Parts: sequence; C-alpha cells; structure tokens
Amino acid sequence: MPAKVEGKSAAPALSAPQKALRKLGLVRDIDLALHLPLRYEDETRIITLREARDGQLAQIEGTVTNSEISQRPRRQLLVTLDDGTDTCTLRFFTFYPAHRKTLAVGERVRVRGELRGGFLGWTMVHPAFHAAGGELPDALTPVYPTSAQLPQAYLRKVVASGLRRADLGENLPPALLGGLHAVVRGTWTLRDALQYLHHPGADVSLDALEDRSHPAWQRLKAEELLAQQLSQFTARQERAELRAPALRAKPGGLHEQLLGVLPFALTTAQHRVGEEIARDLMRQIPMHRLLQGDVGSGKTVVAALAAAIAIDAGWQCALMAPTEILAEQHFAKLIGWLEPLLAPLGKRVAWLTGSQKKKQRGEMLALIASGEAALVVGTHAVIQDQVVFKNLALAIIDEQHRFGVAQRLALRGKMGTGHTEVSAGASTGSAQEPHLLMMTATPIPRTLAMSYYADLDVSTIDELPPGRTPIVTKVVADNRRNEVVERIRSQVAQGRQVYWVCPLIEESEVLDLSNATATHAELSESLPGVLVGLLHSRMPVAEKKAVMSLFTGGQMGVLVSTTVIEVGVDVPNASLMVIEHAERFGLSQLHQLRGRVGRGAAASACVLLYTPPDSGRLGETARERLKAMAETSDGFEIARRDLEIRGPGEFLGARQSGAPLLRFADLATDTHLLEWARAAAPVMLAEYPQQAEKHIARWLGGKAEFLKA
Repeated sequence: MPAKVEGKSAAPALSAPQKALRKLGLVRDIDLALHLPLRYEDETRIITLREARDGQLAQIEGTVTNSEISQRPRRQLLVTLDDGTDTCTLRFFTFYPAHRKTLAVGERVRVRGELRGGFLGWTMVHPAFHAAGGELPDALTPVYPTSAQLPQAYLRKVVASGLRRADLGENLPPALLGGLHAVVRGTWTLRDALQYLHHPGADVSLDALEDRSHPAWQRLKAEELLAQQLSQFTARQERAELRAPALRAKPGGLHEQLLGVLPFALTTAQHRVGEEIARDLMRQIPMHRLLQGDVGSGKTVVAALAAAIAIDAGWQCALMAPTEILAEQHFAKLIGWLEPLLAPLGKRVAWLTGSQKKKQRGEMLALIASGEAALVVGTHAVIQDQVVFKNLALAIIDEQHRFGVAQRLALRGKMGTGHTEVSAGASTGSAQEPHLLMMTATPIPRTLAMSYYADLDVSTIDELPPGRTPIVTKVVADNRRNEVVERIRSQVAQGRQVYWVCPLIEESEVLDLSNATATHAELSESLPGVLVGLLHSRMPVAEKKAVMSLFTGGQMGVLVSTTVIEVGVDVPNASLMVIEHAERFGLSQLHQLRGRVGRGAAASACVLLYTPPDSGRLGETARERLKAMAETSDGFEIARRDLEIRGPGEFLGARQSGAPLLRFADLATDTHLLEWARAAAPVMLAEYPQQAEKHIARWLGGKAEFLKA
C-alpha cells in the first residue's frame, strides 16, 4: 500500500527513464523542446548496393538469403542480404533471439549503417534494422544526446511530446523583432526554428545544420544570448538597489602618503584604473569591478591604493588569494608599503591562513574583530565562520576565477559580522555590502567580457611597467633535454636563477610523465655545486617557506616546482623558465608560468619542453597551444586564442564560476548576435519587464541565480 499524506497518495516513484531524463536536466516541456539533436540520420531514401560508396552511411533494403552463427574468430551472427544489385554481409557481435527472427532467411528487411567494401564484398557491422515496408519518413531522423537508460526511440518520443506541449509563444516585442530578423537573416519564430531543427526536411544542407549557420540555429542562439544578457542586466539592477559605505581619500591621508613612498612611479594605465576604482568607492552603490592586467602589470599596487582609501575612511579591507604562496607574496609587498604608514594610526596588516598555529590565529582573529587590523590578507581562511570583521568595506579577490560562487558570496557576506557604521548619507534601514574588487592575470577576451561579465565593470591595465624585458619563447622536443641543462648551467654561471616546472609530484600509472622529485634528483646530479630546490603542494608549509626564502634570497640557483609558482612569485633575478611536458598545460597556465621570468633587466627565456607521443605527432590542440606561446607574449591575444581552443566553459572554469554556460551560441563566431542581444536586453527590461522575466524563466529556469555572484 502506498503511504498516505493527509488523505492523498504519496508521489509515485520515478521510473528509470524518468530519473535519466532528470539527470540530463530534462524536467520541463521547454527543456525537452530545447534538447536538440547531436546529428541526423537520413532515412528518407533507399540506395542500391550498385550505387553505394565505401564508407557511406547508407540505407538499403533486400531479402535475407543466409543467416548463421559463426564461432570464429569470435561468436557472431552473420546475415547475407541481397538487394537485387549485389549482396552485403551484416555482422552482429551482440544479438538476441528477436534479431534472428527478424533476420531469418526469406525475410525482407531495411537496414542502415556504414558500408565497407572489401575483398569479400560489402559488409555492415551492427546496422540498425527493421522489417521492410511502410512509408519512408519525409524528414531527417534526429539523434539526441542521451544516456544508457534512454534509448533513442524513447527520447524521440518524449522530445516530440515536449515540443508539442511547450509554450513557445513569442516573448520578443515587435519593436525588437525587426532587429532580430536582420541579424538572423529571416523571419523565423522560435517555434518554427525548433520544429525545423528537430525534424529538418530531406533537402536541407547538412553542413548548414552541423556548423549551426542555418537561420533556424541563428534564431535559437540569439534567444539564448538575450536570456543571458537579460539575466546579467537584472543582476546589475539588483546590485544598484544595495548600499555600501561611501569611501573617500583624505587630502594628505594614507592614499597620498602611499603614493609618496612607493619606490617606483605608477604607469599611465595604473593611474587610470586607480581613478576608476576611487570613483566607484565614493558611491553608495557597491563596486563590482574586475581589474584585469597581464602578468607583471602591477595589479597589487592598485589594490593597495584602493585599500588605503578604505582604511583612510575608517573601515577595514580584506584581500583573499587562492594559494598560500600567492597570499604571502601580497602580504610581503603590502606590509612593506603600508605597515610603516599604519603604525602611527595604531593599525596593522593581519595575516590569516589555514596552516597557522592556534595561538597566532587567535591573535589575528582578535585584531580583526577589534578593528586594529585595518587590512587582512589571506587564503580561504578569511571567509571562515570564526572570522568576524568590525567594519569590512572593501573585499579584494585575486585570481577570482579560482574561487567558487559560494566563496565569493561568503566574503561579500562578511560585512556586518561585527557592528556596522553607516556612512554619511546612507539610509540606516538598508543592508550594507562591501565594495568588491576582483583581480585576474588571465585577460578576458572582449566577447567573454560582453557575455559572462556583462554585470561587471572592467578595468584594464594594458601596459607593463618600464624595465620589463621581452621573453624569448622556444618550443623544444624532450630529446634535446641535455642542451636545455647546458643552458641552465650557463645562466647559473652568470649569477642568474632558473625555474623548472613539472606537472606531477609522483609517478602516475596513467600518465607517463616525469615527476618533480625525479627531475630534482636528475638536475642536482647534472649541476654539481649548484643548489637545486624542490617545491610542491604536498610539502609542509614551513618547508615551502624555507625553499622560497632561499630562492628569493638568491642562494638557490634552480627551483624545481609543480605549478604552485604559477602566480605571485616575483624574483627579478630569475631569467629562464623551463616547462616540462608543456603539451599537458593549458594556454593561460603556460602564459602565467612564463610571466615568472623577465621581471628584471636580464634577457629572459622560456623553454617549452614537450614529449611527442608514440605516434611522433602532437595532438592538434597541443600544437595550437605551443604555437600560440611561441608566436605572441600578449596576454590578450593568448586569452583570445585560449578561448578559441577551449571554449568558454573551460576558459572560465565552469564548475568554479557556477555560471550557466552557453549551450548553443559560440562566442568566437556569434559576435553579431551577442551585440544584438546586448543592445536589446536593457530596452526589454525597461519597457517590457514581464516579457523579459518570462524569457529568462524559459531559458535559464533557476540557473539565473548563479549569475548574481
């Protein structure tokens, strides 16, 4: 008996196919309607074996003349089909009694599969088949993305049913339809486009369907981009309703003092972005700004100047970095610049990480809670529950793409964990949020900024400080490893230092990669008299610090490391970077690693050491990455190519960002559609808010919330 709940039967358990549909995200009728085919099969015509071509995906019809089970070389069902022009052997390695019945001698059947012509005549392996007869379909047969629990026949049926039931009425107002029809080249409605893409006619160009250039695809992609833009603009509008403290730099205060003591002059770009941030901080709407700048462009000093404005106004600032090494690099710089200026004010810079001893951690937590710690620098430890700020007004997140949505929200939520003051002019009844400055050394390509970062203000440091030397990049096969070691010997003899980066710490049975430990031993033996250090993420923190101290102090000539030195490490004397198994690294990661050298006056180089697979040829993607690295050192060009190679999902780190990624639109080829959506979204929100809300619900469902972090 099913359990009763207040007189009603409990909801019936889901069947296996229903669970599988849910797992694929196919819950609503509109989800089914938007579940588009991966490819199509042409069952609209039958060809004869006489006109067939080797390798052709073909549908043939004929009579079974022979059917037998062979045991050699393995058990298989062999069926001979005669279509009147030639014969074809159908080969099945998995088969059931029903197969044998349909494919019995004398039966007339229709089969579809890949034809192979050989010495013994035509063959098909595991073709689709059914009894001959019945009308040929007048449209291509869709093949959908699916899972083992969902046969194509079942999925076709439920998708067709969802397509019939889904509300596909026009959401776009007539005022925007004219512009849309111009960019998609035709007056396709969403209903027409979906009907066509699920069941295209036999005369359609398969190329236009597969490369998604057909106007039906264009209409769909434009709608998807519009939903994304509407969601981003909505998030921006909601932020405009929030309140933050208005922070102003005082004449002669900490901001001016810091500018006066810096041992270098700011670049024009640093001045410009510093002013953009300062203007944001003066407003009572929370800043939500992304500061992007290539490796070594000087983002930390811009962050320090923003922190000085917040501290000057009597508030606290927090800076969170993804790794302890990077956090420590920031801490060392910020203490050097700010601590002497904060001491007369009775303020400190606090340091907070997960590896701290309990006593030191307790001291830091007390400083933060009392407000004596004006600036807090650390890792994820900054957002733990026991961290209570007195009055946090500015949150800075470095390498923001490394943090998940929940972590970014947690740092924003730290405002008001202690008592909060209300800045002059702010409504005492409104909840306050800290200003948020996110930093990245992975420049965002224009189309990505227009799409995924539409709700952010973006500041760009587009020039490097003077004195940075160009880095020569060489792509070298592993069989020339000895030459690379000789180059290291020469650099160390001139008093220079070298990084050697490996992708793994220990031997892996899956990947045949050298490990950092083995490379460290090999280089120590090859370079007698040179101190060769080893650094990886599994080492105790104290040991890591000792190794980094020897390298930054100049006593260590060569540092063998995993990618823990990818960002933040600043050793001007390092002039050579060797990246082992460079073909295994992503493009932005290679660019980040290369940016660890070229920070001083010495000529610098980066060697991309690659190991060809057994075939002797690198894969297409790996070749493209290494080629891009050798051809350009411009971070923006690198980012553009990285986006082309990996697509936005991987580029952003989809799981980290939480953002619903585009399923249909391609930022590399659909810029014209993105520009239309970007212009249409604010108009639709302002003049047709109900239709805008309906459009977001149709396309994003509950996923729109992700975009608000």
